[in-house]
Formats: sequence, C-alpha cells, structure tokens
Amino acid sequence: MHGAGSCQHGSPWPGRHLHRGHTIAHLAHNGPVNDLPLFSALRTEEGRTLLAALRDHDPAEELAIATRLRREHATELVSAALGQARLRQRAVAKFGEQDAYRMYFTPNGVEQSTRKPVAEYRARRFGELGAAEVTDLCCGIGGDAIALARAGIRVLAVDRDPLTAETARANADALELGDRIEVRCADVTEIAAGPGAVFLDPARRGGRGRIFDPEAYSPPLSWAIEAVRRAGTGAVKIAPGIPHELIPDDAEAEWISDGGDVKEAVLWFGTTPGTRRATLLPGPHSLPGRGLPDPAVRTVGRYLYEPDGAVIRAHLVAEVAEDLDGGLIDETIAYITADELRPTPFATAYEITDELPFNLKKLKALLREREVGNLTVKKRGSAVEPEELRRKVKPQGRNAATVFLTRVAGAPTMLVGRPA
Repeated sequence: MHGAGSCQHGSPWPGRHLHRGHTIAHLAHNGPVNDLPLFSALRTEEGRTLLAALRDHDPAEELAIATRLRREHATELVSAALGQARLRQRAVAKFGEQDAYRMYFTPNGVEQSTRKPVAEYRARRFGELGAAEVTDLCCGIGGDAIALARAGIRVLAVDRDPLTAETARANADALELGDRIEVRCADVTEIAAGPGAVFLDPARRGGRGRIFDPEAYSPPLSWAIEAVRRAGTGAVKIAPGIPHELIPDDAEAEWISDGGDVKEAVLWFGTTPGTRRATLLPGPHSLPGRGLPDPAVRTVGRYLYEPDGAVIRAHLVAEVAEDLDGGLIDETIAYITADELRPTPFATAYEITDELPFNLKKLKALLREREVGNLTVKKRGSAVEPEELRRKVKPQGRNAATVFLTRVAGAPTMLVGRPA
C-alpha cells in the first residue's frame, strides 16, 4: 500500500522526489492534483462536501460537472476535487469502497499501492512476531500503516515527500487511526527506528520506469536490510523477480499472490532464516520450502496442474509435485502432471483429454469435432500467442475447452483439457 516511488530518490527540489509528480499539473482537462495547498483545501468542510458530491460521478461527464460546480466553488478546488474523486474510484479495487471513499490519494499512491488483503496479511504476521510497535519507513500514502494500526500495533510512519506524508496523515485521521499512527516527513536514512520492528518498502521506480537493480532502489536494498537487521525483527518489501542468489542467508523470503496474481516478495528477519515460502491469498495458504530436488520428468498423466505464480517465483514447484505425487512434463516447464486428482490450493488442476504434437490443422479439426466454441488458451514454453491461435482455429460450438501450448520432454505439444 506504499507509494513505492515516494521514498528516497533525489530531486532538484529539496525534500521532494523527482518522480512523485510535482511537475504534473493536470489530469485530463482538470487542474492540479499534486499541490499541497489544494490538498489541504480538500480536507476543509467545503472540500469534503465537494468530494461527497462527486463520489459516484461519471468521469465521461466531468466537463459538464466542472462547469456546474465552478459557479459556486473556486476553479482550482473543483479541479482538485475531480482529480481526487477519480483517484478514489480507481482505489476501490485495492482498498474497497468503505475505505477508498474516505481516504486521500496521489496518482502514484493509487498506481503503486498494495492491495488491502496483502497489507492485512503482513500486519498479522507482524502481530504474530510479537511486534507492538513498527517503524514504517517509506510509508507512502499510509496503507500499510493503516493495516498495522488496525492490527493493534502502534506505527511511526515516515516518508520524505511532503505531499505524500500529508496524505498518510490525512488517511490516518480519516479512518480514525490518528492516535495509533504518527507520521513524519523526513529522510528515512536520517530517522532512528523506534524500539519495535521495522518495515521498509524501498522505491523501485525511477524517472525511466521500473528499477531492476536492487542497489538502485531508493534507499538501496543493502541499506534497507541493515536497517531491519539492527532492529532485529522486521521486513523489507522487494520485487517478486529478485534473483534468489541476492537473498541473504539470514532472511526468510516470502512470495505473496492475491487472487492468483503475484503481488510482491518480502524479506523477513527475526523469523526462520533460509526459509523460502509461497503464500496465497485469500486464505492464507502458506507453503514453506523443504529443500527438495527438482521433480523428475514423466509422461503426461490424466491431470495437469498449473502452479500458482508465487509457488513458481519461490522455486517450490518440487514441493507441490511431491504433495501431488506428480512430475514435470518437461524439465524447463512449470507444469505438473499426475494420475490422480488431489485438492491443493497451490495449483489449478485440469483433466487432460488429448495430447497432440503442435499442429494447428489437427487442433482445428479436433475442436470442430468436439464443438468447442469457448476456448481458453494457455502457453508456457511456446512462442505462439493465444490470440493468434484463436484467430486461426476459429472455435465454434456450444462446448468449452482449454488448450495448453507447451513442451513435453522437449517437443512442442498441445494439451487439450478442461478444469478438473
């Protein structure tokens, strides 16, 4: 829930962040949305009234709405309110209606924030570790601080950007958590963490987009890790694609997915060093690594299992394969095959009806014979794009099927089946 870009990048304006958008003056045809005085005006009675009136507004009709509202309110305030109302509508998908329409956002705060269920899960883990206080460095708009406070933890939330820090403070107040969250606008590298745990979400975006080198994070990953080590207990949020060789031996690495989408990875300190874990939400369903060797390759059985992305990122396909008494269809492909159907939250099961060498003509004939009109195409280890295949086979009929474009023992293969 952090605005991941809000933290520590240098800027030509002291105390501000180059990529926080202070030079972005307009959203569509509306006025400034990243202006601190206007943001403060939105928190007045007039501003709150405007935002309440715009809760369910249609963005396609904003020009007419703005013209009407500007008869009674200042032009810049109306523009700021329209921009904030649009951000709230976008934020519903991540924060839910009850919170989103009371909170305040920046464009980056909505774009880069974590889903509420992920922050709530992390807050529960902090609670299970016995953390009564957490210093939340690079707090962004305050989403993680809110989840921690709701879990009964006192929070010191720190962000370098003045508007971002003010947004976090406004959100703590709006959700009646101001007595549990203290917000400071400061450089996190100059803040002494409190007596409790530390959570740190370094900025992983810069002026040119996503940052892949962890030492180019802001602050660098090495600094973030040392800050948590000094506290003894805590976590550092990292990109899910981080190479495993960069994970410290004294950290637990956890990959988290929500609704099937991998959202983040976290390095935990003060837990179980060396553990690799995949956690799936809702649930949570958590799979710790057991240090297993790669599964053997075997012939395709009756069932094909597609592991969750968090399982793949955590390199725990072998653990799932062992639990399913299965093997791989190819040593380089993360599909598991087995003869029996076993329930597991860590993979989606499909019953395979046909195994064909890659041949579009044969596939088209098979689908026509089966009267398949609702066709789902999945690929792993194939250069063919699903939409390209759909255009060529032209599925028609009343039945449904799933086609996997993949490799089996090195050979391009099409597996046809249906959800088990």
